[in-house]
Amino acid sequence: MGALRVEREGEILLVTLARPEQRNAFDAALIAELAETFVDVGRARAVVLAGEGPSFSAGADVEWMRSSIDLSYDRNLADATALRRMLEAIDACRAPVIARVQGHALGGGCGLVACSDVAIAAEDAIFAFSEVKLGIVPAVISPFALAKIGPSAARRYFVTGERFDAATALRIGLVQEVAQDLDRAVERVLAELRTAGPRAARAAKRLVLDRPDGLETARRIAERRTSDEGQEGLRAFLERRRPSWSS
Repeated sequence: MGALRVEREGEILLVTLARPEQRNAFDAALIAELAETFVDVGRARAVVLAGEGPSFSAGADVEWMRSSIDLSYDRNLADATALRRMLEAIDACRAPVIARVQGHALGGGCGLVACSDVAIAAEDAIFAFSEVKLGIVPAVISPFALAKIGPSAARRYFVTGERFDAATALRIGLVQEVAQDLDRAVERVLAELRTAGPRAARAAKRLVLDRPDGLETARRIAERRTSDEGQEGLRAFLERRRPSWSS
């Protein structure tokens, strides 16, 4: 079995980190698999990113980190660039990404959470931007983490590398929900997404990522209103019926 398990349940893509013995820590192979998976999710309406076993992801694999000690600057740059491409693929994935977070989400594991559109954490989940504890910095994940938690929280948690709980992750914006029953909470979000126009949901995500100016926002809403999906949604609302995509 590979380090990544990819399954389809109807229009939902389930992507599971499958290295439970290593707490789903990632190495070069898993990074490449994740990037390839998220670059093309096909017609999936949503992607659920999860970790097998007691932890979501402990970040970088110990053996992978050990090998980096002897690498040149150029080889380290290549490794970091591959990590950046993976994070960008998740962040820019055309379908909404839901992170199902249990146990530990440390270092790069926090980066995976930050790249997700919706992150739901178990009550006992533990987080840390722990890179400074190793004498390095959370550089590659920083653009994604800063977009979620802002500079104030980053100044504390990037600099100290301290661990924080799910309640703190919710307060600073790293996750959007803390749940006693993770599966039920994830399914509740998926149920909401199933009532949204698939193309509209993707376009709404692009609004957040692109942050277009006023003229561009006018163009985008006009485009959506005149699209087949927009026409169907508006007509369904006026006719008091469900739109064709709603399950």
